[in-house]
Amino acid sequence: MDYRHLGRTDLKVSAICLGTMTFGQQNTEAEGHEQMDYALEQGVNFFDTAELYSIPPKPETQGATETIIGSWFKARGNRDKVILASKIVGRSTNDWFRDDKGPTRVNRRQVEEAVDKSLRRLQTDYIDLYQIHFPDRPMQWGSNPTRYNQAAFAKAEDETSFAEQLDAFAAMVKAGKIRHLGLSNESAWGTMSFLAAADGSDRPRIQSIQNAYNLLNRTFETALAEIAMREEVGLLAYSPLGQGYLTGKYLDGARPAGARSTLFDRGQRYETAGAEEAIKAYVGLAREAGLDPAQMALAFVTSRCFVTSNIIGATSMAQLRTAIGSASVTISPELEAKIDAIHQRVGNPCP
Repeated sequence: MDYRHLGRTDLKVSAICLGTMTFGQQNTEAEGHEQMDYALEQGVNFFDTAELYSIPPKPETQGATETIIGSWFKARGNRDKVILASKIVGRSTNDWFRDDKGPTRVNRRQVEEAVDKSLRRLQTDYIDLYQIHFPDRPMQWGSNPTRYNQAAFAKAEDETSFAEQLDAFAAMVKAGKIRHLGLSNESAWGTMSFLAAADGSDRPRIQSIQNAYNLLNRTFETALAEIAMREEVGLLAYSPLGQGYLTGKYLDGARPAGARSTLFDRGQRYETAGAEEAIKAYVGLAREAGLDPAQMALAFVTSRCFVTSNIIGATSMAQLRTAIGSASVTISPELEAKIDAIHQRVGNPCP
């Protein structure tokens, strides 16, 4: 397993990160414990979760994933073996996160409440990397970014400034509750604005950005990759398999029993025009190269110079073994050239 510096910190995280959002719905507590046991045995020292999880988000399962991780820490007594990342939700109208049943924002009061609740569920005194799950401002992101919406860029009257957000997290760092700060689902402008707000101050510096990145969506390369490299704010890539679509299991309308899109019908981001053609091309290339399509897609993400860690997820141990095993797959220059040729033809059908 390769290990890489998390931003400008002294932490070295595994190139494969265990995503845990299925714990609490698709996976039971026992299955979650089994996954974490195996991942740690294979050298994965980096786990990612969120107060939002499990997925799909709903009031009755909110916080379930952190609770399962917490019970594992207590049972194993191995908190010191894991670099733990969690997240606070950003701007939303969901009313089940905060005690006052109000909308969520990234302000001092809500940051403190969210952190304290996560710490209790996780049964730990600190979180190594605390991330803003999505921005505290209107922004076009998520599953429908190709549907242009001018209103999404309008400034809201109640936005929390970048400086105020960082001040809220600074208080948590000072209290020893979180160690470092990261972003998620953020833009190049937002990332640079956070960096500027921290520059020359005692506010915490952003160390990472967790955005979608995979063979069907390489938009991170356009602007954010340069920031990741020059500012040392590496990518924690989520959806490296495009919610499982890059395995080929959904081709030709297939809906395997127990698969996420079969259960929850939330795969529209990877069912756009041109997606099927692109998936068939990448799956075909992997098979031509004698590789498992999932492992080729994962190895491509892990091999990018701007990627700090590749967040994999699984609902079965077989899937987990395949995903972690991708760390030993090499993307040769010849294979990369063929991948790029497909990308040149099909572009980014699923941003």
